Amino acid sequence: MNDRPIIARESRHSSPVLDRDQPWHRLIAGRPNLAWHAMDGLCFDDIPLAAIATAHGTPTWVYCGTILRDRLNLLQSTFSKVGLSPAIRYAIKANDHLAILTLLRQSGAGADVTSAGEFARAAAAGIAPSAMVFSGVGKRTDEISHAIEAGIGQINVESVEELAAISAIARARNRTAPVALRINPDVAAGGHDKISTGRATDKFGILLRDAGPLYRHAATLPGIEPVGFSTHIGSQIFSPALFEAAYSRVLTLIDALNAEGHPVTRFDLGGGFGIPYDDGTGFPLPAYTAMVRRILADRPLDLIIEPGRWLAGPAGLLLARVTLTKHTEAANFTILDAGMNDLLRPALYEATHGIVPVSAIDATQPAQSTEIVGPVCESSDRFGTYDLPALTPGVLVAILDAGAYGAAMSSTYNGRPLAAQVLIDRGQPHLIRMRQTIEQLWRDEIVPNP
Repeated sequence: MNDRPIIARESRHSSPVLDRDQPWHRLIAGRPNLAWHAMDGLCFDDIPLAAIATAHGTPTWVYCGTILRDRLNLLQSTFSKVGLSPAIRYAIKANDHLAILTLLRQSGAGADVTSAGEFARAAAAGIAPSAMVFSGVGKRTDEISHAIEAGIGQINVESVEELAAISAIARARNRTAPVALRINPDVAAGGHDKISTGRATDKFGILLRDAGPLYRHAATLPGIEPVGFSTHIGSQIFSPALFEAAYSRVLTLIDALNAEGHPVTRFDLGGGFGIPYDDGTGFPLPAYTAMVRRILADRPLDLIIEPGRWLAGPAGLLLARVTLTKHTEAANFTILDAGMNDLLRPALYEATHGIVPVSAIDATQPAQSTEIVGPVCESSDRFGTYDLPALTPGVLVAILDAGAYGAAMSSTYNGRPLAAQVLIDRGQPHLIRMRQTIEQLWRDEIVPNP
């Protein structure tokens, strides 16, 4: 469908009478860029979601530029209040759309990339290689070579073997690679086993006991400029104390190396700040920045921060439509036209996203328990059990906080085309990715001649 403008109507400025005890009201109450209006239903940054569904169909990803800018500004200003100004390197694996990357770059963010593809996307969005950090445990030789030749700002080294490979590649090209050793501090953190990355048994990073000797060794290698350390202990973390435990161990090592005459000038704090997918409280950012200021003391270290989900998650939702309902003795099922091929997180992590009705009339109705599922032929294609008003075929729902690890992880499994994507920015919705057609599913496939 075309990207025609959707104009706000005056009727949206009146609100329906809502039962504030209903779970969907509590979800919306904690998200100021979402509101129901009597005639137009649920609006995202004052744009009716029903109008977006009419213009572009469902399922459709919808993002809010205001939220992205506001959250980046909040991150910058909260650090500034404690006298710190870390370089922000957005973890683009969370949402790698060029429009999102461009918006964040314009607001002062660089990029944390994990592959040649992400590097190229960040560059296409105008992010300079010097404002990029290259992370990941499996960097290929060609990826490392391209990053060094382009002038990458930092390579996060995950192992002794990788450090040797970077040295050989840089030496062969007569270049110098700025590297930070990624430390695995053996701190368990994260909301799920599959998003915890800082335990000794995880594949990421260098054990703390090995990091000092390896840093000293790095200073002797040709083509290597050791600049500091990085650490990332997981995702969906809400306790600053977990970060403090990891950071304190790294700072102790930094002090020892500096005292020996091995200069350490940079500390990459990683990311992993949690966001609430329910009506709970968010990450205590002021407490976190105060903690960083306190334990950093007067150390003259350049800081890097790598937020991903915290920036992009609340800025997006997945708009879906009820296909049909199914009632059995065991359960009531509400089947959507969006499934695990669109939003994988519930199937992969047992994650739960808030789901709310789009219609203001539906939002005033009493709740009943229903199992929300998708159309994919897998038992794991379920979003969870929800208390929602009775949802009939054709009704729209919004799956909240889906701006991170949503579209970036989606697939065409079961022959389902990739959904459209819309960015609401400065009062207007913009189609930023057309819905994939069925014919495009096999466009690049080659059938050999018999």
